Parts: sequence; C-alpha cells; structure tokens
Amino acid sequence: MRDQDEAAIVACPGLRRYAHGLVSDRDRADDLVQDTLERAWSRFSMWQRRGESRAWMFGIMHNHFVDRLRAQRARPEEGAADEPAELPQRPMQTDGLELRDLDRLLQRLPPEQREVLLLVGVEELSYREVAMAIGVPIGTVMSRLSRARARLREQMQGRDVAAPTAGRMQRVK
Repeated sequence: MRDQDEAAIVACPGLRRYAHGLVSDRDRADDLVQDTLERAWSRFSMWQRRGESRAWMFGIMHNHFVDRLRAQRARPEEGAADEPAELPQRPMQTDGLELRDLDRLLQRLPPEQREVLLLVGVEELSYREVAMAIGVPIGTVMSRLSRARARLREQMQGRDVAAPTAGRMQRVK
C-alpha cells in the first residue's frame, strides 16, 4: 500500500467528524470529505512531510470550507438554501437529543471558533498542528479556542449569547 493510500484511510474517520461538525449535514459533509481527499490525493507529492499528513488534510479541508463560505457570501441568495439542516429528533433517547442540542450550539459558533474547537477537542490535534492546518499563529488558535469554549459554556448554561457583530475583528490581508 502506498503512503498516500494509507494516509487517506487513516484520516477518513476524523475528516468525516470534522466535516459534519463544520456543516452539520451528512450529504454536504460527505461532499466536503470527498473534495478534500481528491485534492489531497492529487497534491500528495506537494506534502513536504513537515508534520503529520492527517493535519495537512485537515488544512486542505479547512481551506476548501472557507472557500465555500466566501463563495456563499458572494452569492447571498443561494447561501440561504445551504443552511444547516435540522437533525431529526428521537424523543425516546436523551443522548440523541443532547447530541442534537450540542450540534446546534456548535453551529451557532462563528466558523473560525468552531473549526478550532473541533480540531483540538474532537480530533485531538495539537495547537501547533491546528495552527499549521488553518494557517494562523498558535496564539490565535488558543484565543479562538478559549472564546469558543466560553461561548459554548454560556450557551449550555442557558445564557443566550448573540454572535458579536459590532466591534468584531476582521482578518485583513
């Protein structure tokens, strides 16, 4: 088995979890994973082996997800149809309800906070790996993670915290 085959197989479960956490829709998540694997496969020779290939693939997914968000913002009339779908309820199982509620709360986080929270908390990537994957400094990763955890904690305690829009820092290139 070639290196790229093994890397893709090992990364698939984590990529699927992360994609579902980003878009909260199984079909869109599967599309995101497929696009990520396709891009990683075609660019595997470009991977410079400076880190784990798994973190590199998360970076590819992150970049593709951000590109899609930007494209949706450029076409707002089409972006409304791509809202995350409601997860079905199973009233007899509280764990399913809790998972649904957590997923809704995660979707209310700004995308840059949600992706860091998922990569650190679910995929167990180090801060350095997350920083490399999404292309920001480690301090930014720690800051976003801290804000995401605090906001999620407040939401889980029933304090409805609206997304800050005024005074929010924007990334400028």
